[in-house]
Amino acid sequence: MSTPAATYDLGKLYGGLRLPAEKTVSTSLEIQRIPVPDQLVLPLAQHAGEPAHPVVGIGEYVLKGQLLAEPYGSLSAPVHASSSGKVVAIESWPVSRRFGENAPCIVIECDGDDTPVAPSKDMAPYNSLPPNALLKRILQGGIVGLGGAVFPTGQKLMQATTMPLEYLILNGVECEPYISCDDMLMREQAAEVLGGAQILMHALALDACYVVVESDKPDAIMAIGEALAELGDERIVLKQVPTIYPSGGEDQLVQLVTNREVPSGGLPTDVGCVVQNVGTSAAIYRWICEGEPLISRVTTVTGPGVRSPMNVMARIGTTIADVVSFAGGYNEEAEQLIIGGPMCGKSVTTDRVPLVKATNCVLVLTEKPVYGNEQPCIRCGECALVCPIQLLPQQLYWYACADNESKLRTYGLTDCIECGCCDLVCPSHIPLTSDFRNAKARFQELADEKARAERARLRFESRNERIANEQQQRERELDEQKAAAKKAGPSAIDEILNRRKNKQQNKDDE
Repeated sequence: MSTPAATYDLGKLYGGLRLPAEKTVSTSLEIQRIPVPDQLVLPLAQHAGEPAHPVVGIGEYVLKGQLLAEPYGSLSAPVHASSSGKVVAIESWPVSRRFGENAPCIVIECDGDDTPVAPSKDMAPYNSLPPNALLKRILQGGIVGLGGAVFPTGQKLMQATTMPLEYLILNGVECEPYISCDDMLMREQAAEVLGGAQILMHALALDACYVVVESDKPDAIMAIGEALAELGDERIVLKQVPTIYPSGGEDQLVQLVTNREVPSGGLPTDVGCVVQNVGTSAAIYRWICEGEPLISRVTTVTGPGVRSPMNVMARIGTTIADVVSFAGGYNEEAEQLIIGGPMCGKSVTTDRVPLVKATNCVLVLTEKPVYGNEQPCIRCGECALVCPIQLLPQQLYWYACADNESKLRTYGLTDCIECGCCDLVCPSHIPLTSDFRNAKARFQELADEKARAERARLRFESRNERIANEQQQRERELDEQKAAAKKAGPSAIDEILNRRKNKQQNKDDE
């Protein structure tokens, strides 16, 4: 059977950088499965919205795939048990957040049996379900965007259906150095990726899908091509994009593939596209066709500080310590632990943090980055040349220093994707991305403060309105009583006034 070739490299990404890949060291082995650990730590917030609410208690025995916490709010997602065992704690635990704070987690002591929950009785073929029912089913699987945004997939798809859509784009572009989990997933589980694409197209009522891979991934391109030839679904097309960072960003990918520009502050759905990571697509296939919720993922364990770099299939909730130990442990030169890649990852100070749905890479470096002494901006314009969003980072920097919210919004700070390209080329060693991130945080603080002030204003006005209504009601009642007493004679009026005086006196005493 012939293999359809991927289309040639598409278009040109504005700006960006060609970075050393550093991926071959972790792709020499097949994906290795980590055994079920002795303990699993499952954060209640592994998604973009509010933390999920536990539905199990301490001491309860749970099965693999059992619901542990149900979503709370519109952007929340359920959390499922990654293996069978006993819930021993629901407590605060270190997690890989940007500022290193702890978060509530469910801790399971695994029994080693890995006993699964009973299969659902309503496992109907996906193409027999109407799109709305299929979307609701996807929502129940705890699936989030595995490319890093962790937006609940079911909610994202439901919102997308409110817009006129044309294309589903599966993102297999791993442009950040060291990370290779999607590459290995496409090599070894191409059929699951394409099966998820068919499910997504049915749920969104779409007839066109692009599976997009970087041109430096020939093995993944070959595997997807062979799976497409076997599948025979002409609606799905394999495409390549240039190997340049950050071509894997949603907006950049849409422009490269469809030549459509996502508007400032907008979403790919504004130009008729829905973008999903290839890992998300495979997770949807396993949930819809095999009944397994999102309880494991492929993660790259790499860096010069790891003895045996590799890609692993690990249970959600496995501690980073167990993950690194499986990869041979740290070597003597290990200095820094990063969750994610070197450009957008988060540095953590402990390997007690658990692997979560968003963990695409565990990177161990042998030396901490050495930053040059920050110097004044010389207006060279290098940062503007590499910005993939075509912003003016030097202008944003000045307005961030001045805390000028109005100008920052005018110059598009909210469109910054924090890719870090401007940091790498700045000859003055200015930490531009950090400055922009802090400015965004101040934006959010101001928005939260305004929201709190608005809630306080509404409460104050509501209280005043209630008091005014009660006063008017008392006056109406008094007028009615006076009118009734007038008919009854002077003694009745005196009696009513005395009762009212006594009532008020009792309130004052209380």
